[in-house]
Amino acid sequence: MSQTEPSIFFSNQYLYTLPENHRFPIDKYILVKEQLLYQGIIQEEQLVDPELCTEKDILRVHKAEYWQAIKTCTLPPRMVRRIGLPNTEVSVKRAQSSVAGTIAAAETALKIGIGVNLAGGTHHAYPDRGEGFSTLNDIAIASRRLLANQLVKRILIIDLDVHQGNGNAVIFQGEPSVFTFSMHGKDNYPLKKEQSDWDIALPTGTEDDEYLGILKEALPKLIERQQPQIVFYQSGVDVLATDKLGKLALSKAGCRQRDKLVFEHCFRSNIPVVTTMGGGYSERMADIVDAHCNTIHAGLVIYTDF
Repeated sequence: MSQTEPSIFFSNQYLYTLPENHRFPIDKYILVKEQLLYQGIIQEEQLVDPELCTEKDILRVHKAEYWQAIKTCTLPPRMVRRIGLPNTEVSVKRAQSSVAGTIAAAETALKIGIGVNLAGGTHHAYPDRGEGFSTLNDIAIASRRLLANQLVKRILIIDLDVHQGNGNAVIFQGEPSVFTFSMHGKDNYPLKKEQSDWDIALPTGTEDDEYLGILKEALPKLIERQQPQIVFYQSGVDVLATDKLGKLALSKAGCRQRDKLVFEHCFRSNIPVVTTMGGGYSERMADIVDAHCNTIHAGLVIYTDF
């Protein structure tokens, strides 16, 4: 692996004002960035604004009619409710910026071994609709761009968000170039699960030891069988016991160990990793921020070690 200091993709467009008491903790994006800087995990000069993804990139995944409704801010009210975020000019730019961050992180990972987007992980967006705080599917869009530009032939999505990556499961169904792995809460959203290439559904209340044991067994099999040329790591921290929407029971230490396992297995096999933040809904914002920062820190430290 190259030891080039990695760019960290972040934009002020990742943030906008939501209604008071909204369930989505959008402030976490700026707080994670500030905490990473404060702790010296990253430096200001590493931060890069990815700008906006293109319509061409979006249309490799999403239906033209759906994108037209998004960009003209004419999504039906029922779809806006299902997404759970407003459909405004500002929110459209925010979605495009977040997708651009994952694209840039993916292209960076192919060059130096690791790519970090301080947003992303909107894995619930389908080709023709959004849901679960996901308007555009950044991992799918970035994957299709890499494939279209013939930068890779085999992609592995390791989705450890507590909620199943249902959008990715449908988008890549029957597509051998992208393998979707989702390890999630059995009794959690979405109520109707889709069929990933490999799903592991965990019972409510699963704790560190059981979770880590299952993951330790799964990761070598995934890498050996798929031989991916890049991994997209959906690193949601809604697996924490403190999460309001999670139903699993990992400690912060357990979540950090989860991250280490993923990075170690990938880097040991010389596989580039793209990190997207995914979900996190703990009552205390500090729990969310700490856990996300632990993920980024683990990735950067282990990257350096390899």
